[in-house]
Amino acid sequence: MTIKLPKGIKAYFDADRDGGPETVAAAFTENGIVKDKGETHRGRDAIRAWMADEGQQYSYTVEPFLITNEGGRTLVTAHAVGDFPGSPIDLRFFFVLAGDKVAELEITV
Repeated sequence: MTIKLPKGIKAYFDADRDGGPETVAAAFTENGIVKDKGETHRGRDAIRAWMADEGQQYSYTVEPFLITNEGGRTLVTAHAVGDFPGSPIDLRFFFVLAGDKVAELEITV
C-alpha cells in the first residue's frame, strides 16, 4: 500500500532508503532533534553521526504504511525488516515539521 507523505517526511524516508547519513541529516532543520532508543541527538552533526552508527550496525528496510496525527505530531507507522534484534517490527515515527524540514523525530515501537 502506498501512502501520501508530507514532503519533509517523504524526504526523510527517501534519504534513509537511498541516501546516507549526510542526506538524512539534510532532511532536518539545522537544530533538528532525533529521539531513538532512549537517546536524544540534537543538530545535524549529531543526526549524521546517529545515522552513520545505525548504518554500520544494521542493514534494514522501512516501509511506511499508515499516517495519522497524534498530539500535534504526524505519526507514521512503518514496517521495518533487517538484521537487527526483534526484526521484523512495526515502528512508530512521530514527526514535527518546520516547513519542508523535520524539526523533531521520535522513533518508538
